This record gives sequence, C-alpha cells and structure tokens, in this order.
Amino acid sequence: MAVGPVEYLVVTFPGGRFADAIAPALADAVGSEAVRILDLAFARRAAGGALERVELREMDPQGLVPFDPPDDPPAGLPQILGLEALGRLPEGSSAALIVWEDLWSVPLTRVVQEAGGRLLAHERVPADGGDDVITLLERLADLRQRGVLTDAEFAEQKTRILAD
Repeated sequence: MAVGPVEYLVVTFPGGRFADAIAPALADAVGSEAVRILDLAFARRAAGGALERVELREMDPQGLVPFDPPDDPPAGLPQILGLEALGRLPEGSSAALIVWEDLWSVPLTRVVQEAGGRLLAHERVPADGGDDVITLLERLADLRQRGVLTDAEFAEQKTRILAD
C-alpha cells in the first residue's frame, strides 16, 4: 500500500483561539483531500504554569475539523505533552499538535513503485529558508528520545549536521 509522507507541526495561540482562527484553514486542507490528519492534540499552559492536555471538543466545539483518528496510526508519532517546544509555552496560551499524511503524493508514490522505482530522499525545506544547527540537533534528539532513531543513527546524523 502506498503511503504519503507523514509530517507534523506545533502551533501556539492565545487562549482557545483554535476554532475561530485555525480550524477553518485546517478543515479546508482536509476537505481538499490533500492531507489526512493522523493526530490532532491540544495542550494549554494553565495559571500557575502546569501544562495540561485539552480535548478537541473544547477547542473545536462546532466540529469544524473533520478528524477521526485512524485505526492503525503509524508508530512513533509525537505526543503533545512530550514535546520540548511546549516548555516555552506562555501561561494562558494553547498549542495544537497536527500530524498529517500528505495524500496528494500517494498516487505518485504508487506509480513510482510500479515502475520499479523507490523514494530516494524526502526533505522538508523550512519556510524561512533553513534551520540553524541548534534547531536541527534538537529535532534529532527528539527523534532519538521517541525511539525513531537508534543511538548509532543519532550519532551518524549529528556528525552530518555538524559537518555541514
């Protein structure tokens, strides 16, 4: 079965502004069938600094985002309360973890496989033109922590990043 690339991002916003500001754009992406949401999770920094998980129905009470978790999600997906980036989330703010599969690429992947080809590389180019070394190393450490990379793979990639 051909599967599109899986990606995620974390967005922050004041209070509970997900439904009025972010949900409509995400619903459009899902409605266009360009993506399939694999996970959609929320957290907020409560008064006093505690980080707490928030349910989708609280952030999207009108059900604007059509999200039905898949029966067989890929292994190794990030967990909202385990993300280092949320350590900097200010009090009274919320965050959404959006994990998606790029469905637009599934037909292309299938044709490539049928032609005897294979995916050689898949890289994400940041919108700002590039990441600094610290950001890349933090992401790499997160992958190792989640068990996506072995210690040997981590060391190899770290060496490559530092050599560039």
